[in-house]
Order: sequence, then C-alpha cells, then structure tokens
Amino acid sequence: MATFEGRFTGASGLHIAVIVARFNDLVTNKLLSGCLDCLERHGIDTSEKSTQLDVAWVPGSMELPIVSQKLARTGQYQVIITLGAVIRGDTPHFDVVVAESSKGITAVSRETGVPIIFGVLTTDTMQQALERAGIKNNLGWNFALQALEMGSLMGVIESQFL
Repeated sequence: MATFEGRFTGASGLHIAVIVARFNDLVTNKLLSGCLDCLERHGIDTSEKSTQLDVAWVPGSMELPIVSQKLARTGQYQVIITLGAVIRGDTPHFDVVVAESSKGITAVSRETGVPIIFGVLTTDTMQQALERAGIKNNLGWNFALQALEMGSLMGVIESQFL
C-alpha cells in the first residue's frame, strides 16, 4: 500500500499564481494579505521581484475561471489560488455567481491537472465575510496552506509515477 501526502515545508520549488477578485475588495485584500503571509512563512518568496509567485487581479468572481484557465495552460504554475467574496443580496445574482465560478474553477482544474484552490467566500452578510477574512480568522491563510499541500502532493505523485 502506498500513502501519498503533501508537505507544508520545502515549498521553495513551487511556482504559485494567486488570482484575486476586485469586487468586495475590502474582503479580498484581507484574504490576499493572509494568503501571502502564510506563503512567506512557509518559504515562498512573496517580494515584488519574486519568481515563485504571481498575482493577477480580475473584476469579480465570475472572471476567476477564465484567468485560472489561461494561467494553468501556461504550464508555469504547480498550483493556483483563487480569492473572491460573494455576498448574498436581494436578487438571485448570488446563486448564479457562486455556482458558475465554482463550476468553472473545478472544470479548469480537472481539464489542466493543475490544483486550483477555491478561495471564494460565500456569505450572507458583509460582517460574515469580514469575520472570515481576518476579524476572527483569515481564511486566506488556510487557502495558502491548501495550495502548499496540493502543490507538494502533486509533486510526490508525479515523482512516483513518472
């Protein structure tokens, strides 16, 4: 029996893309901050001159899948993190955005074989979103940990079978 696990250390060889939605940027900027803090503390160069990390900004969560696809197809990234915040309003727009962005991101990950972390908060209120982006806990940190684990795991699997 083989057991495959990703590690959180030794991530220095990973090249990561983070795609951030500008809509609800009060929240997404906080998610990005937590994400970058985690990556830096785990050995990823997050400086402006980094060759390990690229950050792309998109208008909203609906645009996350197409940019994820474009970046994944370059073959330059071992893992991609998407960050967004969709907050329920008075119309069904919330349901459409959440469903389509999640389906799109999942489809791109399956199509390209690049793990894409779904870091899109889906909350009923702005307060809930802010709590998840740093007031109580910054999920950006968790999304970065997931990325490190998945990037490492994919490397382990590839080294075992290639």
